[in-house]
Amino acid sequence: MLKAGIVGLPNVGKSTLFNAVTRTRKAEAANYPFCTIDPNVGVVNVPDARLEVLSKISGSAELISASVEFVDIAGLVKGASTGEGLGNKFLSHIREVDAIVHVVRCFEDDDIHHVEGNIDPVRDIETISTELILTDLDAVQRRRDKLNKEAKRGDKEAAALVEIIDKIEPHLGEGKPAITCELSDDDTALAKRLFLLSAKPTLFAANLKDSELADAENNPYIAKIRDYASEHHGCETVAISAQIESELADLPAEEAAEFLAEMGVSESGAGQLIHKSYSLLGLQTYFTTGEKETRAWTIHIGDTAPKAAGVIHGDFERGFIKAETVSYADLTACGSIAAARDKGVYRMEGKEYVVQEGDVMLFKFNV
Repeated sequence: MLKAGIVGLPNVGKSTLFNAVTRTRKAEAANYPFCTIDPNVGVVNVPDARLEVLSKISGSAELISASVEFVDIAGLVKGASTGEGLGNKFLSHIREVDAIVHVVRCFEDDDIHHVEGNIDPVRDIETISTELILTDLDAVQRRRDKLNKEAKRGDKEAAALVEIIDKIEPHLGEGKPAITCELSDDDTALAKRLFLLSAKPTLFAANLKDSELADAENNPYIAKIRDYASEHHGCETVAISAQIESELADLPAEEAAEFLAEMGVSESGAGQLIHKSYSLLGLQTYFTTGEKETRAWTIHIGDTAPKAAGVIHGDFERGFIKAETVSYADLTACGSIAAARDKGVYRMEGKEYVVQEGDVMLFKFNV
């Protein structure tokens, strides 16, 4: 299962948000730096209204959601790349995740200490980004010597990695994250062997006071973060109130919806965060449905039908013959598999078929 790491400065709401998103109380949320030392891990179901619709069509006894793993990582501070505030340990935790959810504090509260003494979201983003970039610079400089030796012995992959470092190192030296360095698709795939922190896809979570969430679009902090995130990281920003999400986590779905309506908010920020993190990881969903269960399966965008089958069981991929396939939109429009067959939208797909978001599939295999 792919992991999204929740990072940020101390006291920005990371642990509160983690507890809300995962609906647990694993992470200690306290008003002092480094209340989190070891990372907390939680598996989160990806909200998907399509499951309920498909289950009614099939008369399913059970619904099983797709899921993604969130990791609550301790707060980083200026100087983390040189070990400040247990920085080396915390940076190693970031190295183990597949994507980053960077929580940025956008609320004033004299009772909650800010490590810099005042609220400045762009400054805070740059503090974390700088530490990741400095760590990456050190990593590529140390890696270069070893790769050069391997390249001289005829190792073609090592030689290719040296060429990639030649492109990435000056980019990092300009204070830019590795993810914004222009590389070919092949170089991007190979560059993953460098395990760079600033190359991880990132989503910014702007943490607002509960009373400010309804008017988030007019919040000046949000505007600054979105502009900065888009220009310097090429990524999105989600407005969220960790405090509201913490309160929602203990409520049944119907009561949670009423609570949001009273706050003037139409959708849970946690739901948005989960969906965007899922997308950030390059994931998509296909479904299987029948009387026993309707289930959402997680695959990478671009996976073929055999790869998708292999998520269920390795034998499905090895012995793949074909996939009976219908899009979610076509199936729900028709109302049943039989009607979808009659209308010609229920089709057979082979080994080369690239699975699309929302496909409903039944695999035929032989081992």
